[in-house]
Amino acid sequence: MTFEIKRDAMAQHIIPRWGWDEDQQLQIHRKHFDAKPFFRIDLEGRCVGVVSVFATSDYVRLGEFYLLGDFRGKGLGTRILRHCLSGADELGLPVRLEYLKWNPVGHLYLRYGFSVISENDIHYFLERPIGSVAGEAVDPV
Repeated sequence: MTFEIKRDAMAQHIIPRWGWDEDQQLQIHRKHFDAKPFFRIDLEGRCVGVVSVFATSDYVRLGEFYLLGDFRGKGLGTRILRHCLSGADELGLPVRLEYLKWNPVGHLYLRYGFSVISENDIHYFLERPIGSVAGEAVDPV
């Protein structure tokens, strides 16, 4: 189920640049799925998304955060993000993540205090300081 959710969320951002090789994408997904913890996002008894979140000694890593299309743009992702940020604040740790440069989800992260700390040709790498207040960041694009 996690791969189907990823495909639903990410294919629109991947296909225009690289196409979609189902076997290759499944292999990449399995590698990521085996390397870090994933959590189901259930709403009214239905799995509507997945998120990977875990703490290291230096930061909380938020990644692989996908919602099915019918549940995007309705505030669910924001609620989950707020929950993760609250947990990181309780741990006294900043939060790090990355996203594809052309994925509009970056605007959500920037509204919640993340700022770009580095980038490559494909990704922005962001960090949110401990207890950062929404509205402090500036859009990198």
